[in-house]
Amino acid sequence: MNERVTLATTGLSSAPALEYPFQAPRPDGSVVEVAPGVLWARMGMPLALNHINVWLLRGDDGWTIVDTGLAIDETRALWERIVAEHLDGAPVRAVVCTHFHYDHAGLASWMTERFGVPLYMSLGEFLMMRMFSDTSVTTPQPEDRQFIARSGMPEERAARLFDALQRDPFLPPRLARFRRLRGGDVLTIGPRRWKVIIGEGHSPEHVCLYSAQDRLLIGGDQLLPRITSNVMVNAFEPDGNPLAQWFDSLDRLERCAHDTLVLPSHQGVFRGLHLRVRQLREHHRQQLEEVLRIVGRDGDSTAYDVMLALYPRLHDPEQDLLALGETAAHLAWLCDRGALERRLEKGDTFRYKVTQAAGEEDTHW
Repeated sequence: MNERVTLATTGLSSAPALEYPFQAPRPDGSVVEVAPGVLWARMGMPLALNHINVWLLRGDDGWTIVDTGLAIDETRALWERIVAEHLDGAPVRAVVCTHFHYDHAGLASWMTERFGVPLYMSLGEFLMMRMFSDTSVTTPQPEDRQFIARSGMPEERAARLFDALQRDPFLPPRLARFRRLRGGDVLTIGPRRWKVIIGEGHSPEHVCLYSAQDRLLIGGDQLLPRITSNVMVNAFEPDGNPLAQWFDSLDRLERCAHDTLVLPSHQGVFRGLHLRVRQLREHHRQQLEEVLRIVGRDGDSTAYDVMLALYPRLHDPEQDLLALGETAAHLAWLCDRGALERRLEKGDTFRYKVTQAAGEEDTHW
C-alpha cells in the first residue's frame, strides 16, 4: 500500500508546548537511545515524506524490532548495519508491525526470513497486507471505478489516477504467517510490559504499544507531532465512517499519562500527548465546519466539488486519491450525524445537501 494513503496533504503546526527532547538520528544506520533499552533509528524513503522512524527494544535474550521501512535495497543495507553495530551482539527475536502500509511493513517478510523470527501484527493489518501484496490489486476493479465515478471526478482526471495506481513501485512481498495482536494484549520485552492499544480510522487495526510504568508510547501513525495522518474512505468500504473510528482512537490514546514520551513513525519524538490529541481533534473539527460551509454555500455538491474547494492546489493523481478519500471521510461523518444528506442521482453520482439538523445543537462536535 502506497504512502499516498498514509498521510494527508494538510497538517497542523505544533504548538510551542510540544517538547522535543532528542535530536533525530541520521538515516544512515545511526541510532539514538530514547530510554534504557529503546533505540530510535530512521530509514530514508524516496518519497515526499522522506523518512520513517523505527524502534528497537532490548529484551532479556535479544531485540524486538518495531516497523521495518520500505522493501528496497537501501533499507536492507541499513538494517544489516544496525544489527552489526548497535545490538551488542544480541540476536533479533521478533518483528512487530504497527500497520500494513508499505513503509511500516514493507520488509516484514524479508526480516522474518533473514533473522528467523516471528512477525506480530493485528489480524486486520495482516489481512490487508496479504490483499495488497497481490499485484492484481493495482489493476482498477469495478468497485474502484464506481467509487471514483460516484465522487463526481471527471473521467479524464480519474484515468490519470488509475494510471498512477498501476505504476506503484512499492508493492510489499506476500506474508505467509503471523502472530496475532489484540487490543489489551501485553508484550513483555525485558523489564517492560507493553500494552497493545488499537487505533482505527487511518488503518483497520493499527497497533500502538504503551509502557505505563515508563510512560512510553510507540504511536505509529496515530499520533504524529506536526502532520495529520490520512483518514479516508476507500472503494472497498465506500459507506464506512473512518473519522468516527479515528475520534474513538484519540479517546483511547488520551488515557495515557500526560507526560508520556511519544515515539511516532514520522518526525520527532515528543512530549505533549494530550495537547496533540486536542490539536488533532481541532483540526478535524475545522475541516468538518469547512465542509459544511462549502456544501451550504453551493447548495448541492459532489465529493469532487468539495475536494477541490478544500484542496485547491492538488498537483498529481496520488494527491487526488488522498484528498478525495479524506473529503469523503468528512462527508460521511456529517451524513452520519444528520448534518448532510446524500442522494444518488442519475449518472450514478452522489450529491450532498445540508439538512435542517445541521443547525441543531446535537450535531455540534
